[in-house]
Amino acid sequence: MRFGGPEVLVPGEAPDPVAGAGQVVVDVAVAGVTFVETQIRRGVDKWHARPSLPYVPGGLVAGRVRSVGPQVDPAWLGRRVIGGTGETGGFAERAVAEVQELFPVPDGLGLPEAIALHSDGSTAQGLIEKAGIGPGEWVLVEAAAGGVGSLLVQLARSAGARVVGAARGARKLDLIRELGADAAVDYSEPAWTKRVLEQTGGAGPDVVFDGVGGQIGRAAFEVTARGGRFSVHGASSGEATLIDSAEARLKGVDAIGIEQLFDFGPNVVRWAERMMSQAAAGLVRPVIGQTFPLERAADAHAAIENRTAIGKTLLLI
Repeated sequence: MRFGGPEVLVPGEAPDPVAGAGQVVVDVAVAGVTFVETQIRRGVDKWHARPSLPYVPGGLVAGRVRSVGPQVDPAWLGRRVIGGTGETGGFAERAVAEVQELFPVPDGLGLPEAIALHSDGSTAQGLIEKAGIGPGEWVLVEAAAGGVGSLLVQLARSAGARVVGAARGARKLDLIRELGADAAVDYSEPAWTKRVLEQTGGAGPDVVFDGVGGQIGRAAFEVTARGGRFSVHGASSGEATLIDSAEARLKGVDAIGIEQLFDFGPNVVRWAERMMSQAAAGLVRPVIGQTFPLERAADAHAAIENRTAIGKTLLLI
């Protein structure tokens, strides 16, 4: 095995995992797929240690607890859970998760919806809380048809904000409008920020959620309103937007860097519970754009990398 393109992901056999102390084995029904995991597979991710080869990708799974290790309450057996596997191990029929990383899935909520609301949903909720959105403010969401972006659009709308969603291509723009955005702009067009300014009455957005970085993130920062917040959470372009603090002060903008994500851990359970209750109340819905069987994990990674995916991408096992 080697690091590289999606083609390096190939099905294989591995021994059944065994739960150690404080661990459980989950019969995996759904595995989440993220952009970061595609970069780990390429060997180019800057935020995580490179796994040793061979490795099984996948950091988040949903399914039923099959067995428990020492020092684990047997009441977990048979329960539907979401489990964190660390950075690796989720693209499998069975996976090991730490018991403290388990999240019980509420009755009546499907496992695909639950995993989308837990991972992307908790991130979106955290970003919204950190940026502090007020009624009537203009919010620009980049990659607004993606897993996190589609939930940011809905959360901003439910907070009373007016939303401009930015993405690439007609299919994604249609989805953004469907989710309730006031406007959708295509950031593959050269004058896309001009359209954002027009939509916001010339003032620019009060809040920008930058999940893309690179030239798009930089262009979005340039049109952020004075007194606004520029929140970085992703780098699907390959480079996270870095804003010099002096430059932000000069523009009168509060720049919230990508390092904010490192502090999200302790709040994930609270945010995930909030997202699931909002989904149960019909206030938000996760967009599950495409699903693949386990043996087509390479196709799932390719869909994310070639920008054809909308919403959340999942493996169904």
